[in-house]
Amino acid sequence: MNPALDALGFGAWPEPVGRRLMEYYTRYYRDTLGIPGWRDLVRVRLGEEAYEAGHLARLEAVLGRPVAGLRVLNVGCGTGGFTVIARRAGARAVGVDAEAAAVEICRLKAEREGGGTPTLGAVEALPFGDEQFDVVYCFSTLEHVASVPEAVREMLRVARPGGAVYVHAPNALACYEGHYKLFWLPLMPKLLARLYLRARKRPAGFVNTLQPLVRGRLESLFRSCGARVTRPGAAEVRLPETGSPLWPLIRAYYRLARVSPHIELLAWK
Repeated sequence: MNPALDALGFGAWPEPVGRRLMEYYTRYYRDTLGIPGWRDLVRVRLGEEAYEAGHLARLEAVLGRPVAGLRVLNVGCGTGGFTVIARRAGARAVGVDAEAAAVEICRLKAEREGGGTPTLGAVEALPFGDEQFDVVYCFSTLEHVASVPEAVREMLRVARPGGAVYVHAPNALACYEGHYKLFWLPLMPKLLARLYLRARKRPAGFVNTLQPLVRGRLESLFRSCGARVTRPGAAEVRLPETGSPLWPLIRAYYRLARVSPHIELLAWK
């Protein structure tokens, strides 16, 4: 037992799910990213379904209908909070993730929820047949894949005709890195990013796994596969405070350049 971890509590999920979540996100926020306030972030994750409800509400607003009755694939599902909340809303939702530890937590949740068993697999090679899903949900996942073009093709392959792929991803033109929770230069080169992280006394290895994404390129990839791309109506955008004394200039950059911290799109097959 680790007293520092035990003090966090297990949130909404009992053993063994709660402890697995706690250990998983402690490794991620404390060890992989070196975030000073990691405990607060872990506490949020222990009851992640609460904030995933907001993501589900946004998806339904973008689709223009509830997800009830729809077959939904959650790609890069992580520990499955969105899959759980979508199933509770009546969707036939399942998740897929490339990380075995995350899939195991999803499996434990699915056992307690009575369905939605996850699958281990990469977005670039989804372990599903063609045209199986009404909605493919991709939230904060494309920046982690080895090949964005292959991931786009695979998501469209498993979507049924008339179905949709919903993407929400960090914008490489933003002045904030949402994983590390740090001020960031737009399109910062990997070498400079590693030097910057070391100067901030942060682990630098994770940055090597991140793909820079920009809206125009991503929309072009979907269109080249025959999809019709729409930009959802504006949601309330909360610009992340970076803690930098340059924040007034950063805020002006966002507004004058019309840059959003995130990319959000809907691709119809």
